[in-house]
Amino acid sequence: MKRVYLSALAGLMAVAAPAIAEAAQAIATANVNLRAGPSTQYPPVLVVPAGNRVNIFGCLSSANWCDVGYSGYRGWISGSYLQTQYSSRRIYVDPDYYGRLGIPTVTFRIDQYWDRNYRGRDFYRDRDRWRRAPPPPPVWHRDGPPPRFSDDRGPDMNRPGPHFDRHRERDDFRARRDQDRRDDPREDFNRRPDRQFDGRPEGRPRGGGPIPVCGPGDVSCIER
Repeated sequence: MKRVYLSALAGLMAVAAPAIAEAAQAIATANVNLRAGPSTQYPPVLVVPAGNRVNIFGCLSSANWCDVGYSGYRGWISGSYLQTQYSSRRIYVDPDYYGRLGIPTVTFRIDQYWDRNYRGRDFYRDRDRWRRAPPPPPVWHRDGPPPRFSDDRGPDMNRPGPHFDRHRERDDFRARRDQDRRDDPREDFNRRPDRQFDGRPEGRPRGGGPIPVCGPGDVSCIER
């Protein structure tokens, strides 16, 4: 009886194990960087090509970043680039589905994580620099509005800019221009002194006589 019970338990575990493994797998939806930490500020380890499977070891509860394994490498990928199967449909790996997908929540400690996975990497020597990497961006639910980011602009940046009345400026300019024209009489430098008005009607000869009418070939007109 004991032998039969152990055999049945072993069979149940054999059936359940693939299901658990399947629940912890996802597919990359694009060529995405596998990073050394849960932020785009951490150095990339390699690129996971679109359509390739990764194993999910856990995800952060505070942000949608998951600790995954791919082709013998370990690193972090945003859940926004990971899809998995749930209830006969594909869904993105999201904090709302962690429990239903069998994905545990984990934490990230750079010293322990890098000691286990990146001792041979060039960036491992600079781990002190990466200890204070910026936190990952905030996460919001798809049904809600995106989060508000703090505005670090100073009070002067929030003041409205100066208001310009283009029409008023244009009218003022025209008024000043006309005033300048009225107050600044100008001499006509294009007129020669010998062409000044001498009391004669324009086009009349100096002698004051009638204007001669010359016909074609009239030599006397030329002599005048």
